[in-house]
Amino acid sequence: MRALIAPLLLFPLLAWAQTPTLEQADADWNRLRLQGDASALAPLLAEDWLLTHSDGRVQRKADYLQELATRQRRNTRIDNQDVQVRRYGDTAIVTGTSVQAAVSDGQPWEGRFRFTRVWVLRDGRWQMVASHSSRLGETRP
Repeated sequence: MRALIAPLLLFPLLAWAQTPTLEQADADWNRLRLQGDASALAPLLAEDWLLTHSDGRVQRKADYLQELATRQRRNTRIDNQDVQVRRYGDTAIVTGTSVQAAVSDGQPWEGRFRFTRVWVLRDGRWQMVASHSSRLGETRP
């Protein structure tokens, strides 16, 4: 009987250990963009995910992943600072500052941005439903 009960008691702990934390999901978002791994990034993004770029352009999941897979856009640096996480039940908002460098359509660029990402816990895993970035101007002394 003990042999049967012990695995049943451990199962919830094992399931919990396999569920990525919000912090891990957000770190994976940055890591996978740097790697250009569109197939691994896809499950992190909800089907109705929207990205609002700093120039106001809105991009949907399929378009973003295709751009990433074809390397039209290739991130070469993503350094996040001042990251704050606020949870509201199964929803979380992650904000911070990001210093990024990339190549888009063959043109290199870099900049500092403020970002807001909205994550929702669905079926035991975190999925991003929205992301927005605003370019920060150069700071002057």
